[in-house]
Amino acid sequence: MERGIKKNRNFIFYLILFIAFVGCDSNRVFDEYKSLKNDVWERNQVVSFEFQITDTLSRNNLFINIRNDEQYAYSNLYLITDIQFPDGKKIVDTLQYAMTDKTGKFLGSGISEIKESKLFYKENTVFPSSGIYKVSLRHAMRKNGSVKGMEKLEGVTDVGFRIEKTN
Repeated sequence: MERGIKKNRNFIFYLILFIAFVGCDSNRVFDEYKSLKNDVWERNQVVSFEFQITDTLSRNNLFINIRNDEQYAYSNLYLITDIQFPDGKKIVDTLQYAMTDKTGKFLGSGISEIKESKLFYKENTVFPSSGIYKVSLRHAMRKNGSVKGMEKLEGVTDVGFRIEKTN
């Protein structure tokens, strides 16, 4: 019985430590992940995030977060992004990110088979107006020599979007 009490105390200690660690993320403005069904990103699947902006003075860094597992078979990732402003204006970008080093080792962090990559989207951004913004992401991966996009991009488990205030 004493062992069970000690086990519960350890659990509570680690839970409090986790909550304190997560709660101290003072630079976070927005942070959300969306899981992909069966760890596959379909060609026409758009992953979108909506967020409210009230601070139109502070500078922010915007990140795209990708979690992948060992099923991800490529050294890079191509994305098409668009950000829609409260007034309806939209900016579209095509981005390329390295996902592995020269030896094929994944660049993301993590101690398990899941790696998390925090990819810069925009730096030192000041939101021009308050209101609801929407960021949409879709992959633009193609096999070498092919014009048609890949129907299924395997090995992407989650797609996230994060906004941090800069110091």
